Amino acid sequence: MTSNLRRISILFLYLIFFLSPAAKGFALDKKVSSALSHYIMAVIYDDLGDVDKAVQEYQQALRVESKNTVIHLNLAVALIKKNEFQKAAEELDIAIKLDPEAVEPHAIKALLYSLQNKIDESNREYELALKNASKLHPQDIGIYKNLGLLYLQQKKLNAAESIYRLILDLAPSDAEAHFYLASIYDQLDKKRNVEEELRKSLKLKPDYHEALNYLGYMYVDANKNLGEAEILIKKALELQPDNGAYVDSLGWLYFKKGNNKMALETLIRASALLEDPVIYDHLGDAYYKGNDIQNALATWQKSLKLDPNQDKVRAKIAQIESKIKDQISK
Repeated sequence: MTSNLRRISILFLYLIFFLSPAAKGFALDKKVSSALSHYIMAVIYDDLGDVDKAVQEYQQALRVESKNTVIHLNLAVALIKKNEFQKAAEELDIAIKLDPEAVEPHAIKALLYSLQNKIDESNREYELALKNASKLHPQDIGIYKNLGLLYLQQKKLNAAESIYRLILDLAPSDAEAHFYLASIYDQLDKKRNVEEELRKSLKLKPDYHEALNYLGYMYVDANKNLGEAEILIKKALELQPDNGAYVDSLGWLYFKKGNNKMALETLIRASALLEDPVIYDHLGDAYYKGNDIQNALATWQKSLKLDPNQDKVRAKIAQIESKIKDQISK
């Protein structure tokens, strides 16, 4: 960094230190000046890669001004760099106690837990960060979308539904919100609501390829509206020609329509594009329908290996293995 840039950076740090909401209550006296000096030195050391000296300077700053959340946050980040996770967590807890409505301490703590593979704890802190952010910026739809996705990942479906309904109150023309509501209703087994939300999504955004494939595949899986399903899926493929999931939808459509030759060709291509248990399950069905028992068995075994929690696939494998044993015994 050039000297001019460093001067600008230090001035910027000075403004953050004094003007940040986290620094409220400061008086411009020698005590603050001393804390600021240590803080600036800490940031410079951090910038130069000398994390040990940076930690020492942050700690010196805190001995003078122990209630400044900015210093606690920077110290926590420096400690994370040193893999001193417990000490970092303690600094973040102090920052949270000093400013319970702040976003940054929870966001950094979410990162800290993520580095330790503590997924539940990380999600909890991320949720708190997003909730605090939504209070600070109640009209920011992006914050609500992130919170909604988090609830979806956690299978908190009722909470997720509430968030996406709120998004639509703020932005009625948001196609993505309708799409995720469809996903929620699908998991709640409310198929009529799924179709309704997907159609609303596509009305707002006709080239929404995720929604095109979702609705098309839903029709195929239910063995209804196959003509419309083909139009939807092929339109999705025009937009994403190498999307393995969309190619699978088309292959599954051919299978349902009784065109097993096209189904096999298409599902083989889908499996080459994407290694997925559902694709292998469909491909196994196509092999089996074509009396290719060995390939059917091998393909279903691949599916089960990718996702062992498939009772239907397990049953198919057991049925074939039983038939093979019977043939051998004869």
